Amino acid sequence: MFEILKSLLTVGIGIFGFLAALGALYWLASRLPEPWRERARVAVFVGPALVLLFGLVIPALINLRYSFNDRNDEWYGLQNYLDVFTNDDNLIVLRNTLWWGLSVTIASTVIGIVIARFADRMRGEPVAKALIFLPTAISMVGAGVIWNFIYSPKQYGLLNSVWQLLPGEQKTQFWLQDNEFFSLKSSFVPGLNTFFIMVVVIWIQAGFATVVISAALKGVPDDLVEAAKIDGASDRQAFYKVVLPYVKGTIITVATTTTIAVLKIFDIIQTMGKGGAFDTSTIANEMYEQGFPQNNEGLGAAWAVLLFLAVAPIVFINARNQRAMREGR
Repeated sequence: MFEILKSLLTVGIGIFGFLAALGALYWLASRLPEPWRERARVAVFVGPALVLLFGLVIPALINLRYSFNDRNDEWYGLQNYLDVFTNDDNLIVLRNTLWWGLSVTIASTVIGIVIARFADRMRGEPVAKALIFLPTAISMVGAGVIWNFIYSPKQYGLLNSVWQLLPGEQKTQFWLQDNEFFSLKSSFVPGLNTFFIMVVVIWIQAGFATVVISAALKGVPDDLVEAAKIDGASDRQAFYKVVLPYVKGTIITVATTTTIAVLKIFDIIQTMGKGGAFDTSTIANEMYEQGFPQNNEGLGAAWAVLLFLAVAPIVFINARNQRAMREGR
């Protein structure tokens, strides 16, 4: 207990010292004459961010260097990257990640649009949206534990209990171990267990998409919709031809944010996929599994580099979309 309090005290002193130094620097910057005053104020706040950025770049470069080593920390060249794109198990990881990025993003965004459209201005709208958003407040691990009970093959498994109610004699299903897609073993389509895990993330992300898109829909000027209806458009046509294009920027933001979150999916794979067993692994999970449990730091580092390369263009698209929204395009 004493060691914990000592650690907390050390952290508190460090935070207080940092804030005190930042305040002192800002006070000194305020005493400078113009135009140096404003420049110094900007430097005070940008400086720590640059230091943090520097602290992120160095480990990233070290990780890149490790990706050219084998598990014995000897030079391996590009072999780790060749293994990623040629090894059958690694190709399954890439396939799963691609399906995760497409399926969860599209499903969450579409569900968010549909719910936001029909929940807008309905009776009890605040309560309905609060219930829809509630799963977003649950951690991935917590959601995984909850849904493990639903998918469980034991007597308390909800889905199996419903399955047993169907006509005829129904066998107990091992939903999270079924790595075939309706008895089809394909190298292009994940098994049903992967899709069952996706359902959990869609359940979480749909609430986020609903709230954000609903807020954007409320910002659509009524005059635009009324003008479209005067020109003969129905409610559906006005929604698809006027409202959706108006909130396109928000939809892109939701889609890109969801895609980034899904590409980094890890904790729920550990919770529900048993660490990537039964062909459920993804890039982020494989990065951990190779780097730590299997002690293959080179291949784990290569997966980390590929994850960065996958996320970087999506971050660029998101930033470009945000800039376009600020400029009113």
